[in-house]
Amino acid sequence: MGRKRAADRVIEPVDTGQAELVPDPDRAGSWTLLLDGAPQSHVDLTDPTHLEFEYVRRLAAAVDLVAPAGAPLRGLHLGGGALTLPRYVSATRPGSTQRVAEVDGALVELVRRVLPWPSDARLRVRVQDARAMLTATRDATYDVVVADVFAGARTPAHLTSVEYAAEVARVLRPAGWYLANLADGPPLRHARGQVATVRAVLPQACLVGDAAVLRGRRYGNLVLVAGRATPPVPELTRRAAGDWFPGRVVAGDELDRFASGAQVVHDADATGSDPPPPGLFSVRR
Repeated sequence: MGRKRAADRVIEPVDTGQAELVPDPDRAGSWTLLLDGAPQSHVDLTDPTHLEFEYVRRLAAAVDLVAPAGAPLRGLHLGGGALTLPRYVSATRPGSTQRVAEVDGALVELVRRVLPWPSDARLRVRVQDARAMLTATRDATYDVVVADVFAGARTPAHLTSVEYAAEVARVLRPAGWYLANLADGPPLRHARGQVATVRAVLPQACLVGDAAVLRGRRYGNLVLVAGRATPPVPELTRRAAGDWFPGRVVAGDELDRFASGAQVVHDADATGSDPPPPGLFSVRR
């Protein structure tokens, strides 16, 4: 496999590029997963409730609020990485049934070997394309579907269309929620289009993110929360405001204005999300 180690760093080729597992110098037992230099996951093997990436904390806040604390959920994770959020859900909602779709089989085996997750028959990882897994899933199966899928630091085109969103809506239970990580920068073409597209099938939604990203001033991550009922905006607002890196929530009329003029994306015209600016991740590392 051509594996190299330097100061405990693990570097291996996987199916979708080159993976690096880098130990966190400030937190024993913690690792960052990078693919082709882009950070994908951070995992604390001793404390799965520690979430280093701010967008993951926002996804986790939404998961915390969609059902009573500690109640088991049925969840589908589109995109696996190092399984940060599935580990979190297993720890905070014991008894939850979770399925993970990860297209990169070599990456799954690398994470399983170096950063093993606790044995849990209710947590299963399948090497499969995210949309293919959706298509094969029965109606009204899940309480939560989480999308965090990137190829070359871009969301693949086939996971941006209204046909894809309709599949998500189909597999959600009536009170279920779709949570998506949207990475975008000025002029937020992708994020605005995704809000319009997802709301075409799951009309009640809000967007959580850093104020500068929401205003189109810099590249970053936005978390979309969408369903058939009103999202827990006040609670999400409190959680975002109290984060290590405070964020804000866009909902209601403000979300309408955010997505104003954006066209619903269809399979026939779908494109991947915009790539990050050159050098972004080299600066962060």
